[in-house]
Amino acid sequence: MSPPVDPVTPNETLPKEVDVVVIGAGIVGVSAAWFLTKRGLRVALCEKGVVGGEQSSRNWGYCRQQGRDPKELPLIIESMRIWRGIDAEIGAETGFVQTGVIYVAKSEKDMASYEKWQSLSGQYQLDTKVLNRQGLSDLLPKLESDWPGALWTPSDGRAEPSRAAPAIAKAAQREGAAILTGCAVRGLETSGGKVSAVVTEKGRINCSAVVLAGGAWSSLFLRRHGIEFPQLKVRSSVMRTTEGPEVTPGGLSTPEFSIRRRNDGKYTLSRGFHSTFHLVPDAFRWFGKFWNAFLAERGSVKLRLDGAFLRDLREDKEWALDSETPFERNRVLDPPADRRILDAGLADLRRRFPVLADLQVEEYWAGMIDVTPDAVPCIAPIEAMPGLVLASGFSGHGFGIGPGAGKLVAEMVSGAPTCVDPAPFAYQRFFDGSRLAPAEV
Repeated sequence: MSPPVDPVTPNETLPKEVDVVVIGAGIVGVSAAWFLTKRGLRVALCEKGVVGGEQSSRNWGYCRQQGRDPKELPLIIESMRIWRGIDAEIGAETGFVQTGVIYVAKSEKDMASYEKWQSLSGQYQLDTKVLNRQGLSDLLPKLESDWPGALWTPSDGRAEPSRAAPAIAKAAQREGAAILTGCAVRGLETSGGKVSAVVTEKGRINCSAVVLAGGAWSSLFLRRHGIEFPQLKVRSSVMRTTEGPEVTPGGLSTPEFSIRRRNDGKYTLSRGFHSTFHLVPDAFRWFGKFWNAFLAERGSVKLRLDGAFLRDLREDKEWALDSETPFERNRVLDPPADRRILDAGLADLRRRFPVLADLQVEEYWAGMIDVTPDAVPCIAPIEAMPGLVLASGFSGHGFGIGPGAGKLVAEMVSGAPTCVDPAPFAYQRFFDGSRLAPAEV
């Protein structure tokens, strides 16, 4: 079952020509569309399903700076600046509240890594604090804990995934963007080697630039055009509970569960950073590039070989622009949740917070997270196809960084000075011999 998402009424008419077509209406795509329209560009936002229908509405809702790869820090700091003022600027509610995020340590080894990350965060004037056992108890007095401490960033926050992307999409629409849902982009056309149009299931849109913010679908889309993008998918399961007393106003991640206090008084819960990786043909195709990442994360990833392998093997990798595509056959990725691990997480939550012993499950869901070998997104022009900018591979932490990523994309497309150095997000890093693994902090 998928979580409910605020509806967005699409434009009825497909524009014949725009300056930029954005493919994918997740948090990054809608943010890019919003910033592009604010720069006076004509924009069409094409989404095969519904706005925010996939991972952008299925994530934990954290808007966090702490724990980031150092390469992402300048961009997430800019994104947090946007989050803090976004509701007033778009005249709508994204649910953003500055509540802080807490990461609880399992061991002294975790505490050492938190000390290291706090030292790094000081270079960016963040308010991150390392809490000892007593400090954690003071911050979370209702927690029954034998854990040694935590990492806490008071300036971090949370937003409502089911509301945020639709609210930003509507703001872009009011600025003049055409929002086209149920409108899969089948492919790109070029003229003189440069992007000249997109072909959708509803017709052609002439344009001079395209932003591909297709999430888990980006690699397949690019492959049809002969462009390689090392990207895999992992399944993350989440639940929503009934309403319960407040034990923390924001996000809390522990070795046993992760929760977010919602605006409706309920909790979003996941089994920490545990996820499921389905062995599919791309896993073997990109084996070499992801091996270091697998070694780093093998304790939290459950491998599974099932029908997904044959489904992916049979899926089209090439198609004509006048024929149905995989994007039309699967409008919304809606994988089943792993209820067993979620129920275990809920049991641990009740044990650690006796005040929450009466919480019940209201809904389970899952989403497919698109990951890169180094768990850092690609936000970059694709030199092989001038006019195309890729913004994908956010590796499970794209919700919080989404507005900043959208702003960076808009600056790239319009030729404006960028808000941060884009070099860490370069496409070519996947192919230049760099060691690709998540950073150790």
